[in-house]
Amino acid sequence: MPIQPTTCFEKIAKLDKPIRVIQGGTSAGKTYSILLYLIYFCLNPKRKLLVSIVGESLPTLKRGAEKDFYNILKENSWYDENNHNKTDRTYKIGNSIIEFFSADDSSKLRGSRRDLLFCNEANNISFESFSELNVRTRLFSILDYNPTSPFWATTELVGQDNVDFLCVTYKDNQFLEQKIIDEIESWEKKGETSDFYANRWKVMGLGLMGQQSGAIFNDWEIIDSLPENAQLLGSGMDFGFSQDPTSLISVYRYDGEIIVDEVIYQKGLLNSQIGNLIKSSNSKNAVVYADSAEPKSIAELRSYGLTVMPVFKGKDSINYGISLIQENPFKVTSRSINLIKELQNYTWAKDKEGNPLNIPIDNWNHGLDALRYFYLMRMSKKSTTFALKWRR
Repeated sequence: MPIQPTTCFEKIAKLDKPIRVIQGGTSAGKTYSILLYLIYFCLNPKRKLLVSIVGESLPTLKRGAEKDFYNILKENSWYDENNHNKTDRTYKIGNSIIEFFSADDSSKLRGSRRDLLFCNEANNISFESFSELNVRTRLFSILDYNPTSPFWATTELVGQDNVDFLCVTYKDNQFLEQKIIDEIESWEKKGETSDFYANRWKVMGLGLMGQQSGAIFNDWEIIDSLPENAQLLGSGMDFGFSQDPTSLISVYRYDGEIIVDEVIYQKGLLNSQIGNLIKSSNSKNAVVYADSAEPKSIAELRSYGLTVMPVFKGKDSINYGISLIQENPFKVTSRSINLIKELQNYTWAKDKEGNPLNIPIDNWNHGLDALRYFYLMRMSKKSTTFALKWRR
């Protein structure tokens, strides 16, 4: 029976930036979908392309992407043995050639150029290898991985202007057998009493990045977008300029749950530019709590007609704000790329024996500081302006 495109395929087909990062859990069908997309792309007779599909090693390729590629061709009755050069590990589709090789082949890394690049299981390939391949790729590069732990794709690529980021799960593969769905979803219940299954559900079930050792925030998940009727509660803002970005994070309530959305995360912004960005977003419709260390900036933003208030930090405000965010689960929109990176990398400091201290490392926290400001002003038990009824 021919393979039908899944939701995962449809999402991948909509990406259009030079680098396309696909993060996903088990059985999301990301590798199948990428391969199917590349095949369709090459079937256009007007295109004459060289496509490189690269894995960690040849054995990994043979049992992974290369095997899936030929399964797709055969199951769709597209395979023609005359087009298959087994010696060179190439296959001809229309006027295009698809080649398979490993990232440990240095001659290939620094060899000829290509039109399209697919790095399969990119977390097993070095950033140097990817960089050598990508700089010799004319049109676009795709890479996929299971998010077992942060690596160069999440630290060096995601969040850049020329990079698309997509997170997919088993729910994006509507042709998945029910037996597999039941097994994956059983990990959520098992995770209530098992750290192993809790992490397995987070990584393989929800497609979220495995946490750094000592991660501060664990109880969150990514959603595709803001629900249409989500209620804006307000925003937090942390000022930056040359070294650090200015960040603005908006907080919504929907169906008893909290959703956070990254609105601004950019260096070099003047206050007038910050004001214009707020005015062009939904954030203008509710109060923005900003870092009280910059009263002049707050006053200027208020002069533009925006409701911007200084945050009251108080004693031990960092740890107190963290504890407020930790009290209940929350969701993060998939477009909040920089905030997601911070959530994955914001960790507790450790002593020389490796034991966690109750001190957060002052890094990966610009968007999280903005979120913390909102929580300090609106979620604090000391606050008289707002009370949220949580629903699990």
